[in-house]
Amino acid sequence: MRMRLPAGVFYQTYKQDQALWPTTFVKLRMWGLLVFLFLIFPQMASPYWLSLANLVGYTILSAMGVQLLIGYTGQVTLGHAAFIATGAYTAAVLVLQYHVPYPLAFLAAMIVAGLWSVLFGLPSARVKGFYLIMTTIAAQFITVDFIITQYVSRIGERGHSFSLPPGTLSIGPWVIQSDRDIYYLMITLVTLSVLAMTNLARTRVGRAWMAIRDHDIAAEALGIPIVRYKLLAFFTAGVFGGMAGAFWIANVFAVSPEHFTWSWSLWLVGVLLIGGLGSNYGTIFGSLFMTLVMEALRNVVTWLAPFFPSLETSFLFIKEAAFGLAIILFLLYEPNGLAYRWWQIKNYIYLWPFSYE
Repeated sequence: MRMRLPAGVFYQTYKQDQALWPTTFVKLRMWGLLVFLFLIFPQMASPYWLSLANLVGYTILSAMGVQLLIGYTGQVTLGHAAFIATGAYTAAVLVLQYHVPYPLAFLAAMIVAGLWSVLFGLPSARVKGFYLIMTTIAAQFITVDFIITQYVSRIGERGHSFSLPPGTLSIGPWVIQSDRDIYYLMITLVTLSVLAMTNLARTRVGRAWMAIRDHDIAAEALGIPIVRYKLLAFFTAGVFGGMAGAFWIANVFAVSPEHFTWSWSLWLVGVLLIGGLGSNYGTIFGSLFMTLVMEALRNVVTWLAPFFPSLETSFLFIKEAAFGLAIILFLLYEPNGLAYRWWQIKNYIYLWPFSYE
C-alpha cells in the first residue's frame, strides 16, 4: 500500500512533498514509459507510425507555448503560428544562407521567436480579453502573410518555399535524415519541454503567472509586477514556438508560409480546449486526441473513397467540421478536458477500494 497510495506516504521534507515522482510506483511507471518511448517504440514502429508520432510531437511542441499563455497566465492568443513560423524561418535561413550549424540555428530560432513574441505581447500591458485577441491575430497576419511571404521567403532567391537537401541538418556527427532520426529528436525535445514547463510552473515565476491568470488586479495588489511577468510569459511562449518551428524544418525538410496559417493557431487552441487548460497532461492528451482522431478519419475517408469519390476531394471540409464538432461536444460534456478525466482515473486507482469525493 505504501508503494501506490499517496495518502499512505508521510513526507518529512518540502523536497519530498514537491517531488515530481513521489512514490516508487510513480517512479517505476515513468521509467517504464521512458524506456518504451526511447528504446522500444522506435525499434518496433513502422515508418508510418513514426511519422504519425512525429506529427503528435510537433503538435505538443506547438501547443506548449499556447498552454503557457492561456492555461497558466490567462493571456488569450490566436496567433501563435506566427512565432512558430518565426522559429522555422530563422533556423532555415541561418542553415541554408549562412551555413550555421543546426544546433546554433535552433538556439537562435528560439531566441528570435521569443523576442518577436514580446513585441506583440507589449499591448498586454494595457489591454486584455477581446483586444488582446485582436493583437495576437495581427501578429499572425503581419508575420506570416506580410513579412515572411513578401520578404523572408525571397531570401537567396529560393522562391516561395525553402527546401533543405538531405544531410543539411545534423547535430555533430549525427545526420538527421530518416523518420527514426526525427523521432529521436522529437521525443527528446518533448521530454525536455514537459520537464521545463512542469518545473517552471512550480517556481516563483510560475506561481506569479497563475496569480495573474486567476485575478490580475489582486496579483498586482499583492506586489506582483504583472507587466513584467506578462512579457516574460510571452517571451517564454515564443521560445517554445521557436523550438517547434526549428523542429518542423527537420520533420519535413522544407518550410513554406502555408505551413503556418491562421487555422493552425486556431487548431492549437482547440487542442488545449479538448486536452485541458493549465496542465501538461492537457497539452499531451489534446495533441494525441486531435492527431489520432483526424488520422483515423482520413483512413475512413480513404476506405470509403471508392464508393463515394467526392469524399476524398472534400476531406479538408470534413476535417474542419469534425474539429468544430469535437470542440462543441467537449465544451458540453467534458468542459475541463481530458486531463481532468485522467486526474479522476488516477485518484480512483490510488484510493481504491475507497471512494473519492
